[in-house]
This record gives sequence, structure tokens and C-alpha cells, in this order.
Amino acid sequence: MEEIISYMLQFGQLDAQQTKLIKTRLHEITLKKGAYFSEAGKIARQVGFLSEGVLRVCYYGIKGEEFTRCFVRENQFAVDLNSFYNEIPCSEYVEALTDCRMFVLSKPAFTELSGIIADWNPLFAKMSSSALMRKVYESSRMLSEDATTRYLSFLEIYPGLSNRIPLSALASYLGITQSSLSRIRKNIS
Repeated sequence: MEEIISYMLQFGQLDAQQTKLIKTRLHEITLKKGAYFSEAGKIARQVGFLSEGVLRVCYYGIKGEEFTRCFVRENQFAVDLNSFYNEIPCSEYVEALTDCRMFVLSKPAFTELSGIIADWNPLFAKMSSSALMRKVYESSRMLSEDATTRYLSFLEIYPGLSNRIPLSALASYLGITQSSLSRIRKNIS
């Protein structure tokens, strides 16, 4: 649980009493590989902080094809902010690619903390902004690169992740077929 507090302290100040209060509102959950933390069409009712495992944010096309938008690694938050704040259905799925352990804050607990901790909303806004900027940076890099360079960029952005996730998810993220990914990996080795 200390990792979530350490992460939050990168974005603002929390005193010992506030830290203790946050810890009492968090609860730990586990997700098995293939389980969803949140689902398209349902309202996000919790914010999760991933302490172990890998998640992916994805959606499915009309013909059932899957599209991976990004990955969530350890020590990062997972939430569909638009759904969580505005209580509208999620547009994407957050799926466990490995067995995961998370610390979760429910919507009522989040709202309670925002009423008690004066800097809660600015702190969370800074964390959200940082995550958004990181995703925009990653996406813009991917749009201007060929498949091999996208794979090399992935390795740089997500070190050690390629051996932890299914090839299908990685290929989907890169926008290529699994056979193309296998060829690229073979040529780089």
C-alpha cells in the first residue's frame, strides 16, 4: 500500500493524518488473467492502482477484432475518468493480461476524500494530467512510425513488458498482425 502513497506524493503534499485516512479507504482486490476491471457499457465506480500485473485498455470492432489502446503497468492508476466523474458508460474495457493485484478506491470513498482533504482534487488532477500527457506522447510516436520502429518504441516505452503479455495484445497495440510481429521480432534478434 505504500507504493500508492509514494506515487501520490510525487504530485503533491499529504500529511500523516491524510495518508492514514487514504489507507483506510483503500481495499485490495485481485484480478485473474482475462478478468475485466471495467467494461464498456458499464459505469466505472472505482479507481484502481495496480501494484502487481499488467492491464490493457481495449475495445472491440464490429467484426469482433480487438484493438489495444494502451497498457497499464505496476504503480499506475487505471480508470475511465470520463465514466467515473460523469457517471456515463465506459467506452472501453480494462482487462487483466496477467494475474493482478490492485488497491481500489470506490466512488463514495473518493468523494469523501475530496471533501476532507483540501488538495485531493488538485492532486488527482495532476496525476490524471500526467497520465494523459504520457498516453498522448506514446500515441503520437506510434502514429508516425513504421511497424518495426513502433515495436522498438514499444520496447523503449514499456521495458520488459513484451515477455509478460500475449503476442495478440502486443500486435493489436502496434496495429499489425501476429505474423508480422513475429517477423519483426525475428529480424531484430
